[in-house]
Amino acid sequence: MSDNYFVHQSSFVDDGVTIGEGTKIWHFCHVQKGAVIGKNCSLGQNVNIGNNVHVGNGVRIQNNVSVYEGVEIEDNVFCGPSCVFTNVTTPRAHFPVHGIYAKTIIREGASLGANCTIVCGHTVGKSALIAAGAVVTKNVKDYALMAGVPAVQIGWVCECGERLGKDLCCKCGREYQLSGEDLVKK
Repeated sequence: MSDNYFVHQSSFVDDGVTIGEGTKIWHFCHVQKGAVIGKNCSLGQNVNIGNNVHVGNGVRIQNNVSVYEGVEIEDNVFCGPSCVFTNVTTPRAHFPVHGIYAKTIIREGASLGANCTIVCGHTVGKSALIAAGAVVTKNVKDYALMAGVPAVQIGWVCECGERLGKDLCCKCGREYQLSGEDLVKK
């Protein structure tokens, strides 16, 4: 343990891990070799961070989440309780892939709801919001609100997380506009 971050005594951090200042790693976690965890992150109970995973600054990973090799989480992402990542597109016990993983990227400020699943090989866009229990099977646009199985876009959300109305203006004061089929800040 370091004076710059906290690791609960029931957790295990492999050699060759980098942990940023102010990060807290709570009960029964495992951070595997080569992982990089940014500053001011929080890993809840029973979180597993796989080999060589990169987690940005200010990330909140709630209880019972495993972030497998091949997943990259950018700054200020929220991973809700028991959300699921995969890293192999066609898993077979009898034919292991031995380090060949599909790349999954969770962009800055995105929020993943409790028990959602992110199928590997996709990108969840900046400040997107994935509803609890949704199953993401394709790339998600910036600011998209996704729900269902499989997840479909049901609206737009502000950077602050509020659902946007037809005027694309948030009560927090941020304003957006459509650029083709994408949402951008004004």
